[in-house]
Amino acid sequence: MKSFKFRTMCIVALVLVMTILFQSFAVMSFSKYGSTGSEVKSIQTRLNELGYYNGQIDGIFGTKTKTAVTKFQKDYGLTADGIVGTNTLKALKINSQSTPSQFTQSEISLLARIISAESRGEPYEGQVAVGAVILNRIDHPSFPNTLAGVIYQPGAFSCINDGQVNEAVSETSKKAAQDAINGWDPSGGAIYYYNPDKSTNKWIFSRPVICVIGKHRFCS
Repeated sequence: MKSFKFRTMCIVALVLVMTILFQSFAVMSFSKYGSTGSEVKSIQTRLNELGYYNGQIDGIFGTKTKTAVTKFQKDYGLTADGIVGTNTLKALKINSQSTPSQFTQSEISLLARIISAESRGEPYEGQVAVGAVILNRIDHPSFPNTLAGVIYQPGAFSCINDGQVNEAVSETSKKAAQDAINGWDPSGGAIYYYNPDKSTNKWIFSRPVICVIGKHRFCS
C-alpha cells in the first residue's frame, strides 16, 4: 500500500513538473521584450498601421515596441503585460508562427520563386513586400482566391512569360516568402507594384501609391 501511494505521489509530482515546464515554454515562445525575428517585424508593422508604433521595423522587440504593445492591449481590453501572446496576436490579426502554415511547402516554394524573379536586386524589405502583395491579392475580391490562381493569372507577372521564374531562387527570397506568410507586410496592404523605369502600362501609373521601396512603387 505504501509503495502504491509513493508511486502515485511520484506520478502526480511528475505531472505537475511537466505542466509547469510546458507553461513556461509556452510563455517563452511568445514575442516579448528581447525577442527578435519575423514575428516581431509583423507585430511592429501592424502596430505602425494602427498608429501605436512609430519606430523602426527592425524585428527587435525593444522598449518602444513593448510600450506600443502595452497601449494596444489596454485599448483592446487585453492583459497589458507587453507580451504578445495568443490573444494579442489574434487582436492584431497576425498568425502565430507556432501555428501550422495555411500553405503547403510547394506553395511556399512557388511564392519564393516569384519573389526571386520579380524582385531580384531589390532590398530585402522590398522582396517581402512583393510577397505580401501576392498574398494580399488572395484576400481581395478582384483576384483569384488561391496562391496559384493569383500567380498564374494571365498577364499578372511578366516573369511567368519570359522564363525568369525558372531561374535559380535566391536564399533571401525563400526567407522573404516565409516572412510574408508570417504576416509582415512592408507594402502597407498594397495589391499592385511596379517599377516606373520599366513599366509600359499607363493604367498602373494611375494607382494611388502607398509606399516606395527600392525601385518599386506599391499601390492600392
